Amino acid sequence: MAITASDVNKLRQQTGAGMMDCKNALVESNGDFEAAIDILRKKGQKVAAKRGDNEAKEGVIFAQTTEDGSEGVIMTLNCETDFVAKNENYRNFVQSIMDIAIANMPSSIEELKSLPFDEKLSVEEKITEQVGVIGEKIDLSAYAKLSAPKVAAYNHPGNRLATLVALNSNSEAADDAGKQVAMQIAAMNPIALNKEGVDERTIERELEIGKELAIQEGKPADMAEKISQGRLNKFFQENTLLSQPFVRDNKLTVEQFLASAEKNLTVTAFERFSLG
Repeated sequence: MAITASDVNKLRQQTGAGMMDCKNALVESNGDFEAAIDILRKKGQKVAAKRGDNEAKEGVIFAQTTEDGSEGVIMTLNCETDFVAKNENYRNFVQSIMDIAIANMPSSIEELKSLPFDEKLSVEEKITEQVGVIGEKIDLSAYAKLSAPKVAAYNHPGNRLATLVALNSNSEAADDAGKQVAMQIAAMNPIALNKEGVDERTIERELEIGKELAIQEGKPADMAEKISQGRLNKFFQENTLLSQPFVRDNKLTVEQFLASAEKNLTVTAFERFSLG
């Protein structure tokens, strides 16, 4: 069967694969489009296996909320090069997966990957297919969702950093405050919501470092213990969200800023994803 340029272009439009790949697939399948698509998918699977050891450190991070602002998701789709990450088609692909996540609100990355991308492929299978199209390792490496009366999202320019923040009120004041706190999280990278959220291993490490520094400064052991506790409290202030100085008015903590926006307003959870 003769393969025409129109046939090749039609398959290319359907799959996004290269012209020669499409032509070869059509030749191999004797012009059967469904079989040609399967051939291209298999090529993608082979490419994925071949590039499995490559590092996918670039990519796109995106956060988005549902229309009513009661739920939000954040995800990272990695690739190997900044060139691909900045490509409009790649970003559109990320958005298409995000649309599926927003519509279904899967509870885990595994559940997201198993959802249908279209009538034929799951999200995971579509990612594998795109490996063959793009020629780079692609990895849906991180995903999280939040649910609350109000969820706010922030996407930093360049899409290498994004945040989600959940608040206990759905008021207009909470909406504005949520956006500001989402940017605070992006800028200040807190490790936990408050000191109760900091794991014991981190606390023990900070106490040990604080004590060692005090001893190096010539302080006696009993005083070094007290100094290390003071340094731990400073660590909490600098690294837990509600205790951090608010970036837009450092006379207030984030907790105080939220209370000034609305009585009893607080953050209940947050997520922060970044590249590099």
